[in-house]
Amino acid sequence: MPAPIRLRELIRTIRTARTQAEEREMIQKECAAIRSSFREEDNTYRCRNVAKLLYMHMLGYPAHFGQLECLKLIASQKFTDKRIGYLGAMLLLDERQDVHLLMTNCIKNDLNHSTQYVQGLALCTLGCMGSSEMCRDLAGEVEKLLKTSNSYLRKKAALCAVHVIRKVPELMEMFLPATKNLLNEKNHGVLHTSVVLLTEMCERSPDMLSHFRKNEKLVPQLVRILKNLIMSGYSPEHDVSGISDPFLQVRILRLLRILGRNDDDSSEAMNDILAQVATNTETSKNVGNAILYETVLTIMDIKSESGLRVLAINILGRFLLNNDKNIRYVALTSLLKTVQTDHNAVQRHRSTIVDCLKDLDVSIKRRAMELSFALVNGNNIRGMMKELLYFLDSCEPEFKADCASGIFLAAEKYAPSRRWHIDTIMRVLTTAGSYVRDDAVPNLIQLITNSTEMHAYTVQKLYKAILDDTSQQPLVQVASWCMGEYGDLLVSGQCEEEEPVQVTEDEVLDILESVLISNMSASVTRGYALTAIMKNSTRFTSTVNRIKKVVSIYGSSIDVELQQRAVEYNALFKKYDHMRSALLERMPIMEKTITNGPTDIVQTNGEAEPAIMETKQALSGPLPTSQANDLLDLLGGSDITPVIPTASISKPSSAGGELLDLLGELGLPGGPGTTPQMSQPHFLLDGLTSQPLFNDSTAGIPPIVAYSKNGLKIEFTFERSNTSPSVTVITIHASNSTDVEMTDFVFQAAVPKTFQLQLLSPSSNVVPAFNSGAVTQVIKVLNPQKQQLRMRIKLTYNHRTAAMQDLAEVNNFPPQSWQ
Repeated sequence: MPAPIRLRELIRTIRTARTQAEEREMIQKECAAIRSSFREEDNTYRCRNVAKLLYMHMLGYPAHFGQLECLKLIASQKFTDKRIGYLGAMLLLDERQDVHLLMTNCIKNDLNHSTQYVQGLALCTLGCMGSSEMCRDLAGEVEKLLKTSNSYLRKKAALCAVHVIRKVPELMEMFLPATKNLLNEKNHGVLHTSVVLLTEMCERSPDMLSHFRKNEKLVPQLVRILKNLIMSGYSPEHDVSGISDPFLQVRILRLLRILGRNDDDSSEAMNDILAQVATNTETSKNVGNAILYETVLTIMDIKSESGLRVLAINILGRFLLNNDKNIRYVALTSLLKTVQTDHNAVQRHRSTIVDCLKDLDVSIKRRAMELSFALVNGNNIRGMMKELLYFLDSCEPEFKADCASGIFLAAEKYAPSRRWHIDTIMRVLTTAGSYVRDDAVPNLIQLITNSTEMHAYTVQKLYKAILDDTSQQPLVQVASWCMGEYGDLLVSGQCEEEEPVQVTEDEVLDILESVLISNMSASVTRGYALTAIMKNSTRFTSTVNRIKKVVSIYGSSIDVELQQRAVEYNALFKKYDHMRSALLERMPIMEKTITNGPTDIVQTNGEAEPAIMETKQALSGPLPTSQANDLLDLLGGSDITPVIPTASISKPSSAGGELLDLLGELGLPGGPGTTPQMSQPHFLLDGLTSQPLFNDSTAGIPPIVAYSKNGLKIEFTFERSNTSPSVTVITIHASNSTDVEMTDFVFQAAVPKTFQLQLLSPSSNVVPAFNSGAVTQVIKVLNPQKQQLRMRIKLTYNHRTAAMQDLAEVNNFPPQSWQ
C-alpha cells in the first residue's frame, strides 16, 4: 500500500478547492483512505493519519472514528506519537464518551514518566478533559507533581489541580499543603498558575478563604509580589508594552479583590499597594488600561478608604475620554455599578457622561443614557432633563421608549414645579408620543387635574400642540381630555402664564371632529374625542345643536366602542337632559392611593372618569382565575384557598349593579342587592370622595422582607382599608441587586381557606439590575376572621439565560396587618 500523503500536502490540496462540494469530495476521499489504513493496523503512518484527521475535525468534518487510534498513540513509547495522541484525545474525547476512561492508566503511567515533557502532556490532557472519575483516581499524582522542584511541571500541575477542584470540590484540602510554598517561587509561570489555583480555592470554599486570610497571611505575600512587579526594572522576558507581566498583575488584583471583600483587616493591608498601582501604571497603552480597570474593580469591591474610591472613579472618568470605544463602554458600565454608593464622586464626571449620549456607538449610547438617569437629582433636574430631551429628539427609535420612561420617572420624583412637570411630559409626548408607556396618559391626566391653577395654561398649550401634529396618539388623547374638561377656559382666553390664544367654540369642535375622522386616530383616541365633544355640551352655549348632531351621527358608527358611547350620550340628551350638567361636571382632584401602584379610580380605555358617565356593562366581568388557581397544585397542601377576584361575587346584572361591582372597593352605599337608579347617579359620584380609602394609622405598619435570595429581594408594605377593616392591601416590591436584569418575572401566592386573595397585575415583568428600579404588584387579602396571616409564594424568572424557580413561606406578617 502506498504511503499516505503528508499533512502539509493535504492542507495545500484542500486549499485549492474552489467550491464547498469539491472540498467535501476531497475530505471524503482522504477519510476513506485513513479508514482503510486504520483497519489494516498500520502502525507506521498512524500518527500522520490522526494528525490529518484532527485537521479535518477543525474544519468541521466528523472525525469520531479516530478516537481509539488516539488511545493507541498515547500507549506508544514515541514522544511524537504521544503528542499527537494526547492532542487528539483533547479534541475528540470528553467525559460524555466512555472511551476516555480507557486512557486513565496511560495518563497515570505518563504522570510518573522520567521525561518532563511526557508528564507535561499527561497533565495538560487531564486538566483539559478529565472527568470526575479520572480526577479522583489521579489527584494524588497531580498533588505530588505540585510539590516537585521542576517549575515546568509545577505550573502545569497547578492548572491541572484547578480542573480537579472544579470537578471534585471535596478534594480541595488535598492540595492545601502544596500551596504554602507556591508564592515563594520566582518563576512567573508558576506564580501565575499558583494565583489561579488560590483564586479557585477561595471562590469555591468560604473555609479556605478564611484560612488564607488568617492562617496563611496571603494578603501580605500578594502585596509583596505586586510591589516587586511595579518597582522592578525592564525585564524583556515578561515585558508587555513597557509593563512588567501585566497578566500576573491582573490575576493578583482579582485574588486581592476576593480576599478583601467584606474584610476590614485584609482591605486595610492592600490599600497602599492599590493606590500605587493606580498612580504608577502607564495609561497610554491598552495593557495599562487593563490593569487600571482591575484595580478599580478591586477598590470598589473591598472596604477601601473614601479617597481611594474617589481615585478609582477618577480613573473611570479618564477612561471616558479615551478614543477606544471598548474602554469607554467599560467605564460607563463600571460607573453605573458604583453610582449608588459613590454618587457625589460620579457626579463630577456628569458633563463627560452626557457627552457620551452623542456617541455613534449604540451600546455606549445606551449605557450613557442609563447612567445619566441614575445621576438625576433635585439639584440638576433642569439641566439633565434639557440634555435628555435633546437626546430624545435625535436618538434612534429603539432608545425612545426607555428614554421617555426614564424622563417620566425622573420628572415625577424631582420636578421643581407643577408647570415644569407638565411642560416636560408634554414635550415628551410631542417628541416621542408613540413610544411612551401605557400609563403615561392617565398619569398626565391625573397631574393636570390636581394642578388646579394650571388648567387654563395646560389646555391652551395642548390645543396649540395638536394644531401642529395629530399623529402622536397619547398627546391627542390628553389634549382631547383637557379640551373636554376645560373647554370653557380655552374659549374664555383667560391665561396668566402666557399670552392667551383667542379660540372660538367652533374651532375647538373643529379640531375634535378632525380627530374623530382622522385615519391616524386609534379607536381609543376617537373615544376620547367623542367624550370631549359631549362634555363641551355643558361648557359651550352656542354650539349645543352641533354637538347633538355629531353625537347622533356616530350612533351608527361601525366602531362598536364609538357607537355605544354615542348611543349612551344621545340618551342623555333625550331622556336624561335634566341630569346632563351634573353628570358631565368637571372631574374632582384624583389622588393615588399607592405610590407607583394602581389608582382606585375607575378607568375606561385609559380615561380617568367616573364610570357612571358611560354606564358600560362589559367592564365588570370577573377577572381570569385559572392561572392563579394553578398555583395550588404547584404549592401543595389541602388548606389553601383559590385565588379569586373580588369583582366576581354575584351581583344584579343591571348597569347600576355592575357599576357597584366596580366601585365596591371604594365603600359605596348600599349592599350587594342594592341596584342604584339611573335617576340618582350623583350618589355614586359622591361615594367616590365621601371618605378616605385607607386608615391614617396604616403608616405605622412596618414593612417586611418576604424573600431575599440570589440577588432577588421581595418586600411587602401594608395598608388597611378604611371602609373594609377585614381587607389588607399588600404591595410587593421586587428588586434585583445583581448586575443582570431578571426577565419574565412572575409572582404567585396562595393563602389558607379562611382567607380570600386577589392578585392584581404587576407593573412589569422585568426586574432591573443594580437595584435601579422595582417591580410592584398589589395583593388584596380578605381576612374576615382576623386570623394570623400566612402565605406561600412562588417565584419564576429568567436570569443569566437560566430559568429560575423557587418556593417560600411567609409567616412573619406584623400583627397590625391582620388584627
